[in-house]
Amino acid sequence: MEKTFGIQTDLSKYDNRWYQPGSAPKRFLWFIIGRLFVNTYLPIPVSWKVTILRLFGAKIGPNVMLKPRVNIKYPWFLRVEENTWIGENVWIDNLTFVTLGKNVCLSQGAMLLTGNHDYTRSTFDLVVKPIVLHDGVWIGAQATICPGITAYSHAVLTVKSVATSDLEEYSIYRGNPARLIKKRELTQ
Repeated sequence: MEKTFGIQTDLSKYDNRWYQPGSAPKRFLWFIIGRLFVNTYLPIPVSWKVTILRLFGAKIGPNVMLKPRVNIKYPWFLRVEENTWIGENVWIDNLTFVTLGKNVCLSQGAMLLTGNHDYTRSTFDLVVKPIVLHDGVWIGAQATICPGITAYSHAVLTVKSVATSDLEEYSIYRGNPARLIKKRELTQ
């Protein structure tokens, strides 16, 4: 016998009309162009990818590396400073702003998620919060950054870990949810 607790989720009442990430033609054009030139294994030069992202409103500094199959939801919500690396199969699900500082590394398959749903509401409302990764942050392969997270200078999130709270500067985090395991010490 299934026990009920009162109010239940009712997805028929889900309404995200308040969320307007850009005009329908702009989103459609990005969907096509993005798949052809950015989220692809075709050997498109990085300079072309950067130019296309800038044409769609991304702010991208010099010497940014974009590997194959990078999925960027809305480039007009993306800010990337110089010398940042975005690895193969990275998914930047930026329903709102994602800011990547200088010398940030997003390893293969990392996910940056700015959206979620309010599971306490029967209508499962959409919630969006920005992500900020400060200078020198390294997000390991297949690691996940949840909505609203700030990773401070030179923080590390290890392989397959999930950041559900802010990451302190010069600190290394591991696990799901990610926990501080030690301080990061850099040498010359």
